[in-house]
Amino acid sequence: MLQKTILLKTVTATVLIMFSAAAHLVAVQNSPPSVSLTGLVSSQKEGPMEGVLVSAKRAGSTITVTVVSDAQGRYSFPKNRLDPGQYSVRIRAIGYELQRSETVIVTAEQAAHQDLKLVETQDLAYQLSNGEWLMSMPGTDEQKQALLGCTQCHTLEPIVRSRYTATEFPKILDRMNRYAQGSTRLRPQLRPNTHGRGVTGDGMAGREGENPARQAQMAKTAEFVSTINLSSSSRWQYPLKTLPRPKGKATQVIITEYDLPRPETLPHDAAADSAGMIWYSDFGSHYLGMLDPKTGKVMEYPIPITKPGAPLGSLDLVFDKQSNIWLGTMYQGSLAKFDRKTQKFQTWGSPKFQERDEARIAMVMPINNDVDGIVWIGGDDEYRVEIKTGEWQAIDYDEGQSKDSSIVRGLSAYGVASDSKNNFYGLNLNGTYIIKKDAKTGKITPYATPTPNSGPRRGHMDSEDRLWFAEFRGNRIAMFDTKTGKFREWPVPTPWTNVYDAIYDKAGYAWGGGMNNDHVVRLNTNTGESTEYLLPRTTNIRRVNVDNSTNPPTFWVGNNLEGIIIRVEPLE
Repeated sequence: MLQKTILLKTVTATVLIMFSAAAHLVAVQNSPPSVSLTGLVSSQKEGPMEGVLVSAKRAGSTITVTVVSDAQGRYSFPKNRLDPGQYSVRIRAIGYELQRSETVIVTAEQAAHQDLKLVETQDLAYQLSNGEWLMSMPGTDEQKQALLGCTQCHTLEPIVRSRYTATEFPKILDRMNRYAQGSTRLRPQLRPNTHGRGVTGDGMAGREGENPARQAQMAKTAEFVSTINLSSSSRWQYPLKTLPRPKGKATQVIITEYDLPRPETLPHDAAADSAGMIWYSDFGSHYLGMLDPKTGKVMEYPIPITKPGAPLGSLDLVFDKQSNIWLGTMYQGSLAKFDRKTQKFQTWGSPKFQERDEARIAMVMPINNDVDGIVWIGGDDEYRVEIKTGEWQAIDYDEGQSKDSSIVRGLSAYGVASDSKNNFYGLNLNGTYIIKKDAKTGKITPYATPTPNSGPRRGHMDSEDRLWFAEFRGNRIAMFDTKTGKFREWPVPTPWTNVYDAIYDKAGYAWGGGMNNDHVVRLNTNTGESTEYLLPRTTNIRRVNVDNSTNPPTFWVGNNLEGIIIRVEPLE
């Protein structure tokens, strides 16, 4: 009797599986014309898998489209996203890889069907993000934060796979500190006049050994790194921790990647103009680029060299109200403006930039220069620039403050913003403050964030004069109301995101992202709910932007170390 019962259950299960497969085949054959490619993602270990990123790229194309499998393991590409042709398929799912390489033919007549079988990966370490390495490695938060500067130029993988000892690492760290910010492992750029010299704690060149505090800090970092790499063993002596796959709302998204023509391009900023064209700055080369998202075609404009021999690359890219583009040209030491009508550049050199090797122009804020003709500048120093006369005036953060000892001294800013009256706001990355400079009186007023030592980094002012910004060390998205002086903060759920920048869209969401977790964060500012979209590959997120002309608004960002522009479209 028991054998009959088991046999009956087995037959029933088999029939159900066959019925399910047949039903799915019928569904595919009768798929609505809105679907071009669909299938089931599964593994022997888990069965149908939610939260697997499935990417498709047509042969000969520069565009990759990614969707995410739902709670039933099903993935579907909308028909208007995949033109007919042969596609290669890849996946991203921590701990897994495709059982075999997959290609599929997409036609215009009916939906293509391709089930994807996943197997457990043989080398989990190759899949870990920076954030997962930071979660995994032993040590204090202070020790790990010393590595955050490394992720500006490369991932943490070469560090944890290295075999350098505590006595060997200081030379490596000293060499790395001589490279300019727009460097990669394949294309390093030395800071001016750093041959044979060390770099002090503020990033300025100095004779090797002349800063004992810097040398002591370097020794501490070297000692820590030698405990987390492979200098004393063939495998890591700590478990490798991973983040969960996306689920729920985090799977309701379409992500599009656009390969740029020069693989060495470092697209630090990517912003949409009123016509939907995407303009980007190149952190490592002297080009301004424009991407047409409909075709994937790119046009680039060489930026004038104003300091021959200095490292190349631009950082901040900002539109003014006439849709002209302004750039900070970093070690070239100049403010640059690209006139959209004439397609010509105009530059303004910072004071003594030809003599000062450290004359680095990073941030620019021209949005409200129609008020008084002033453009604000951020870099190694912050400036007020009068465009008509070319006069530069350095910002003195002690100006207008009383002699009261309780007043904050020694302030500095990294990101810059301005309100509708063109008052200046500096973001105090090395500390706690949003710093206002009144454009008319010159008075300086620092406002402390609720979270101490939060590290305000970059941000955008909205139409209501509210500054939305990232708290880099606080791992938060924040808002400062410049009219009331009040703050709001929202923690980002995933640790070690280290939010770099934040922006508010017309639908009431704030967006952010960082260099460590390959996550784009979308925050509902009314409910406080955060949705984190995992990107299809390792992504170094810097400046973030939104296109409010779409419904819902679309998010744009450059993959700063991969030569790729990324669009994120939420489906709800």
